[in-house]
Amino acid sequence: MTPERFRRLRRVLARRQPDLTVLMEGVHKPHNFSAVIRTCDAVGILRANLVPAAEFRPARGVSAGVARYVDVRCHDDLHAATASLRGESFRLLAAHPAEDAVDFREVDYTRPTALLLGTELHGLTAEAVAAADASVRVPMQGLVRSLNVSVAAAVILHEAARQRTAAGLYERCRLDDDTFRRTLFEWAYPRVAHHCREQGVGYPELNEDGDIVG
Repeated sequence: MTPERFRRLRRVLARRQPDLTVLMEGVHKPHNFSAVIRTCDAVGILRANLVPAAEFRPARGVSAGVARYVDVRCHDDLHAATASLRGESFRLLAAHPAEDAVDFREVDYTRPTALLLGTELHGLTAEAVAAADASVRVPMQGLVRSLNVSVAAAVILHEAARQRTAAGLYERCRLDDDTFRRTLFEWAYPRVAHHCREQGVGYPELNEDGDIVG
């Protein structure tokens, strides 16, 4: 871990948004899952949520790549996932081209927001749409009814990032001190962090250059 790499990790972590997330319902194609996680990292999402399909397998290299910097929380089922998010005061927005869906650009994403994303072929289930507070759509001018799930996620989440940038939400660290220190150590020293968790001991302290000092 070089001092330059450590400082970059600190800068990126300081811009993470704890109140912006996604909930993927049954997204099981590895390339789509990977693309959504890459977008999550690009817009500063700290944690993504997943209700995995039975056939779900992450793409090779995802866990060792950018997904290392986006925590993916798996839930047993949709009810457990939505209940958990509501318990954290998230508003649930379904990416779903329904008749009553609003243009995705008309939504205020500076509020705590969880974007619900469905399967590649069928989209969100009726249960997921019903659980959402509202549905948003990306307007289509051609023959297709909707975008690929990873593309839709990128379009909507970058609008969220644009609004949050304008509101100054990336200008200061929005994580509590404990979360920031713990996450920074896990990013910088994932193997040491894993060993500490296995042994049930706390993480060592790091100095300004990212060296372990305790």
